[in-house]
Amino acid sequence: MNVKRFTARTSRDALTLVRQAFGEDAVVLSTKPCAEGVEVLAMAPESVQQIERLSAAGPIPPSPPVAKRAAAPRAQPARPAPAPQPAPAPAMEVTDDVARLSMSTLSFQDYVRERMLKRRQAAMQQQHGRDNEPSFMPDDELPLPTALEQRLAERQAMHPAPVQHAPMQAVGGRSATLREPPVLREEIRVQQQQAAAAQAQAQAHAQALADARAQAHAQQHTPAPVPAAPVVSLADARSTVNASARRDQQDMMNELRSMKGLIEERFGALAFMEKLQRQPAQAMLIQKLLDSGFSPALIRKLAESLPNDVSDETSWAANILERNLITGENDAALEDQGGVYALIGSTGVGKTTSAAKIAAAFATKHGAANLGLITLDAYRVGAHEQLRAYGRILGVPVHTAHDRASLEDLLELLAAKKMVLIDTAGMAQRDSRTRELLDMLAHRSIQKLLVVNAAAQGETIEDVMVSYRAAACKGIVLSKLDEAVKLAPALDALIRHKLKVVGVANGQRVPEDWHRLSAHALVHRALRANTGTAYRMDADDVNLIFTARQPALRTRGSLHA
Repeated sequence: MNVKRFTARTSRDALTLVRQAFGEDAVVLSTKPCAEGVEVLAMAPESVQQIERLSAAGPIPPSPPVAKRAAAPRAQPARPAPAPQPAPAPAMEVTDDVARLSMSTLSFQDYVRERMLKRRQAAMQQQHGRDNEPSFMPDDELPLPTALEQRLAERQAMHPAPVQHAPMQAVGGRSATLREPPVLREEIRVQQQQAAAAQAQAQAHAQALADARAQAHAQQHTPAPVPAAPVVSLADARSTVNASARRDQQDMMNELRSMKGLIEERFGALAFMEKLQRQPAQAMLIQKLLDSGFSPALIRKLAESLPNDVSDETSWAANILERNLITGENDAALEDQGGVYALIGSTGVGKTTSAAKIAAAFATKHGAANLGLITLDAYRVGAHEQLRAYGRILGVPVHTAHDRASLEDLLELLAAKKMVLIDTAGMAQRDSRTRELLDMLAHRSIQKLLVVNAAAQGETIEDVMVSYRAAACKGIVLSKLDEAVKLAPALDALIRHKLKVVGVANGQRVPEDWHRLSAHALVHRALRANTGTAYRMDADDVNLIFTARQPALRTRGSLHA
């Protein structure tokens, strides 16, 4: 058996050295950390086979010696038998082996080497005893007591028995106590039984040693038990895999769409800027519209539709805007049409003043008897007093409705009137009460007019139109035209949402500042806007604006050329 020690920095390097020394079938006895890194004890696979053969063979049981007669003369006295040396019982050997099984893995090689040496010495002693066995004379030539004493002494020297016999005293060359032949046969039978028991104990010891070696080897090379994973059904596993695959696919599609949009945006911006550089007239038109206050989405649409043979780009653009701006100049005036109208809008846009202007225009033509006034503004302190003051001037009573039931009662009361005007409370477009107000006005006979502040920002006007559901209104009233520096943001929102302008208010006078302007007048006023130097855009600013993404342009309808 050849056990070698290997040291390396890592286990992988140490096992590589073991394979190089003993091959792929090398037996690893132990692995532990050391100062050099990792220490591995290993031996060749042939050594394990040799150990297994020796363990299976076991000790060779001694055979009983053949009774021979001594050749010495009868008168020669028998030599005294040597004192038998006590030998450990087989049970003690098995106990020692079981105790040694608790040894550490590192000393296993010393234990195997010691066992092999003991077996080899025992075999050599037995062979030496057979070769040096003395010859005896025949029984008829040697006295019976002398031959018997010699045979018993030789058996006790080679195989000491656990039972101690009484010593024999030699008197005159003869034993004081003589044994009969039946006693000799009984001794032989006892020795045979003891030999069979010793052989059985040796086989049991060998089997226990082999089992202990296999158990130690299995414990050394068996990996630590891995905790059992929770059992997952096949359906759950498939659903989990499918869900993960769908998420990955959705993430990939989102990334592809984002990348596609970015590429389209950048290439579109580059193409647009290259087109502007090739067509200076188009670039001047874009800068003019931006200075007026129109949105980049609308300007991009106009620039893409600009023909190459146009000499006056501003006139062409004004003509396109006039045809896309819807006004009520060709329809009958509100005071002539009659009906029930509710003026809605944000706070401070001029709803009460606009209602007074329409009422005054109607009373002038049709008389105050055919006019009815209702106010829903019960939120502000003294809010209804303004409309009552106008009613007293016109000679028309003003009624107050606090809820939908009272409003419906008043509408039935004023059903005979040709025109009924309803003044509502001003609320911010993002106020939760705006929805309640619209639900309160959801009467089949009420037509809503949205009052929009023309001086507001374009984003604010857009938000107001969406919150107050401008698409469901009768029309739009543009108020505070006299305060607006740029009229283009309001007209831009009206064009993109395709809403009708039924009237404009450019002051506080009643009813002098109530007008019905045409699309031509509104567009030309928007293009004549005077922009301050700080808000005027140059070519670099135009490039910066049109390289940004404009998603709203693709969501609206095309312009009518």
